[in-house]
Amino acid sequence: MAEQLVSFTINGHPVEIKTELSRTLLNVLRDDLKLKGAKEACGQGDCGACVVLMNGEAVNSCLVLAAQVEGVEIMTVEGLQVDGELHPLQKHFIDNWAFQCGYCTAGMMMSAYALLLKNPDPTQEEIRAAISGNLCRCTGYHEITEAIEATAAKLKESVK
Repeated sequence: MAEQLVSFTINGHPVEIKTELSRTLLNVLRDDLKLKGAKEACGQGDCGACVVLMNGEAVNSCLVLAAQVEGVEIMTVEGLQVDGELHPLQKHFIDNWAFQCGYCTAGMMMSAYALLLKNPDPTQEEIRAAISGNLCRCTGYHEITEAIEATAAKLKESVK
């Protein structure tokens, strides 16, 4: 297959990758850019382990082709921290024990972050809807929703 140069922004940094356009964004992130937060589990967009933000929207990176990221902004879980400081969402996932095996955690955080960007004060129902595309086999979701609620409360407090 022929390769083509694809230019986009990843976690605030411009990148150019020469790749086959039929490759997935997930493969480019993990194999070319060595960003291992997004995981492949189902490879069909059913589990949410590979969720990243594309122009601020949560997407399953296993379903996005490299050709589709030309000129767009991609944010991965690695982009949440700033200058080595964890984002409040990451801190609250830790503080609330919102993970066990950790496989779903990055995708869960990115779905939650996309929600908080649009709605900094979501209801529990809105939180559940936002993470409904993310499957977790360990926690039962209670701790995850608590972590997201705690983050929303913290962000709301910091705006005052």
